[in-house]
Amino acid sequence: MNTDQADPAELAALREAFGVAEGGAPALGWEGVHAFEAKHAVVLPEPYRTFVAELADGSRQGPPEYGLWELAMAAECQQPGLPFPLTRGWIWEDDSCDDPEEQDAAIVRVAHHGSISLGTDGCGMHWHLVVNGAHRGHIWLITGEGALPFGAEFGFTTAEPGFTGWVRHWAAGREWFDAE
Repeated sequence: MNTDQADPAELAALREAFGVAEGGAPALGWEGVHAFEAKHAVVLPEPYRTFVAELADGSRQGPPEYGLWELAMAAECQQPGLPFPLTRGWIWEDDSCDDPEEQDAAIVRVAHHGSISLGTDGCGMHWHLVVNGAHRGHIWLITGEGALPFGAEFGFTTAEPGFTGWVRHWAAGREWFDAE
């Protein structure tokens, strides 16, 4: 997974999966992407960065279930310039905590720091692209119960990590969590 350089094969896979983003907003262009990055003090990871700049800014078709959000919406209520706080999954509903207020603050940081929300599968299941921190470029599922990284290296799925791996997995019609 190269988050600094767009791979032409990955861009081709994204173009094919989204049908050049039918029903989506036109690409932002590099000027729009640079303006977003300056405003939020972050550099978006590749290949998502080039996807938004050159292919499409969101799509009505998935992933996720209710479509890929436009970049402006993806960053709404987020603080992408702060580091994403996790490097491994955390199911907070199973966590016994001595300080519920601190746990609530930590959950807010997970949901809002260092990522942008790509969209939702409904029922409080939001897919995030980490844009800042140790997991930059990885996709995470954040729900009311916890947060899990996506990609075969983390278990739960056979998918490649990152934005393209996530999209390819969806385009192949696989269940999100298909590892046995």
